[in-house]
Amino acid sequence: MALPIASALPTMDAILSRYRSLAVLVTVILAQLVLVAYQRKSDNDMASVRVWAVTAVTPVARVLESLRRNSFGFFQNYFVLVDLREENKKLKDDLGKFKLENQFLKNELQMADRVQALSKFQAKTPSRTVGARIIGTGTGTNSKMVLVDRGTSSGVERGMAVITQDGIVGKVVASYPIASQVLLITDTSFRAGVISQKGRVHGTVKGIGQSRVMVDYIQNEDKVEVDEEFFTSGEDRVFPKGLAVGKAEIVRPGTSFKEVQFVPSGLQSVLEEVLIVIEGVHQRIPDFLPGLQNPVVLLTPLPPGLNEKPRPQEEIINSMKTDADRLRERYTGIGSKRSVVGQPAPDYNAEPPPPKPITPGTPNPSAAPVNPNPTPQGGAVPKR
Repeated sequence: MALPIASALPTMDAILSRYRSLAVLVTVILAQLVLVAYQRKSDNDMASVRVWAVTAVTPVARVLESLRRNSFGFFQNYFVLVDLREENKKLKDDLGKFKLENQFLKNELQMADRVQALSKFQAKTPSRTVGARIIGTGTGTNSKMVLVDRGTSSGVERGMAVITQDGIVGKVVASYPIASQVLLITDTSFRAGVISQKGRVHGTVKGIGQSRVMVDYIQNEDKVEVDEEFFTSGEDRVFPKGLAVGKAEIVRPGTSFKEVQFVPSGLQSVLEEVLIVIEGVHQRIPDFLPGLQNPVVLLTPLPPGLNEKPRPQEEIINSMKTDADRLRERYTGIGSKRSVVGQPAPDYNAEPPPPKPITPGTPNPSAAPVNPNPTPQGGAVPKR
């Protein structure tokens, strides 16, 4: 039995599904041909198909370019920021380390300067001293006690003076084998004999529990001026005479004694290195010299070509003579012009007569006359 013709031929859907790609390609080519056949030029001499294509593609291209630029910039900035964050952290760490090293070097430099100044003072002072470093302070709130790293093994004993190049600091109150306790000058139990530089007024310096000290037992009648410096007097048998203590800042009359207060010169700078006096030697207190000492006068040089003429020797000798020398020459001249034998004493207030010219053969009037009746030896005058 024969099949129908419609069933024998493949259907259109089967053909399209089988040749779909080819059908799409043919459709696109046909559409392109239709558009090419239909295209016309616009007023600005441009094909309409190109205008339609550019208009359709431009928004899509703009969106794609925006997405590409933003995403690329985001990832680029992200990686750059990650690197910058790490680099910034490293720089901060390096900066902190350099700050610590800088502070350490500053401290070392300051310590070297203090040690150098202390060594110069130690070599200059006649007292025998030993250097020490402060390693601790007292535990009390108002403690005026420090601990140094020198003890009996270095020859330090109780009662020895502790000083710096600026002035006295305190005294040793306890000595151990490798350490010692030092009572500072600002402690209320500290006492030391002092003397003022200008008026040579004696007193006793004592601490008042703060950063200042006062000089007690100075009479209100005694003259003490502001900025007058005080030195150790050596009367306490602890501090050698002649060590600086400080300059008076407050001077006013008190109830019983004059009130004098100041900040100790030995505690005005950083106190880290000190000198302990093993054998004290008294020094002379420097004299007070008001005003400038040995003022220097600067003289500008002479202009070129102008030289000073040498002064004659007679002018130099005359400029060096005093009034007494001139008076003596005057009296000598008067006496040489007059004879004093058998005559009264000459009038030394009279002006000397002008010298007379001497001619040959005439006696010299300045020569002493010959006495016709000489006095014999023994002083007896012969009788006539």
